[in-house]
Amino acid sequence: MDHSSADEIQRGAAVEIGKDEYGISQVLLRSPRGASTRVSLHGGQVRSWKTERGEELLFSSIKANLKPPAAVRGGIPICFPQFGKRGSLEQHGFARNRIWTIEENPPPLASTDSSNKAFIDLLLKSSDDDLKTWPHGYELRVRVILSVDGSLSLVSRIRNVNSKPFSFSFAYRTYLSVSDISEVRVEGLETLDYLDNLCNRERFTEQGDALTFESEVPRPIFFFFSFS
Repeated sequence: MDHSSADEIQRGAAVEIGKDEYGISQVLLRSPRGASTRVSLHGGQVRSWKTERGEELLFSSIKANLKPPAAVRGGIPICFPQFGKRGSLEQHGFARNRIWTIEENPPPLASTDSSNKAFIDLLLKSSDDDLKTWPHGYELRVRVILSVDGSLSLVSRIRNVNSKPFSFSFAYRTYLSVSDISEVRVEGLETLDYLDNLCNRERFTEQGDALTFESEVPRPIFFFFSFS
C-alpha cells in the first residue's frame, strides 16, 4: 500500500504508513504520550517498540537480513503454522517469510477499548505456494494495538476457510531487549508441560512459580497451552 491510500485506513494521527529500504510497507503506531511501535508487512512482524522516552524494548540482531523472504532475527516474529521443527515444514513455519496485507475493513475495537489506542490489522491468506507444502486454506489475522500508556498487545485469529480440519502451532517469538538478565522473571508457567531440547526433547512439568536466569541460556523450551 502506498502513501496515497494511507488515509483510507489511518485511525487518526497515531498511524503512519510508509515503506522501508526494500519497498515493503511498514506501519508506525504512536501513542499520545510518544511511545511507538513499528510493524513491517514482511512477516507481519513488529520490528520496534519504544517507550515515550525513546527506549527500545525489543532486540534486533545487527546481522539480521531484512530483505524478503529472509526471516528477520529480532522484534516479534510470527510462527505459523509450525513452531520450531515440530513438523514437516521449515523451522517456525512460513508466515514470518510472507508479505502480509493491511486489512481494509477490520472489525472495530470494543467501545470501552478504543480510547486513545492506535492499532492496525494485518492479514495473511493461504497462497498457491503455501498449498503446495501445507494443503490447508486459512486466513491469519493479527491486530497490533498500542495503548495510551505505551503497552503493546497482539491479538491473533486463525480461520479455516474450507471444511477440511487441520492442526497447527502458533507463537509470537518475542526478542526482548534485556539490560540485566539476573532481574528477569518469567511467571505463569507453573504446572505446564514442556519439551527440553537439551534433554533430547524429553517432556517435563514446570514446578516453579517463576523462571529466573543467571546467564545466557541456549535452551529452547516448548510449552504446551490448551485453548477452548
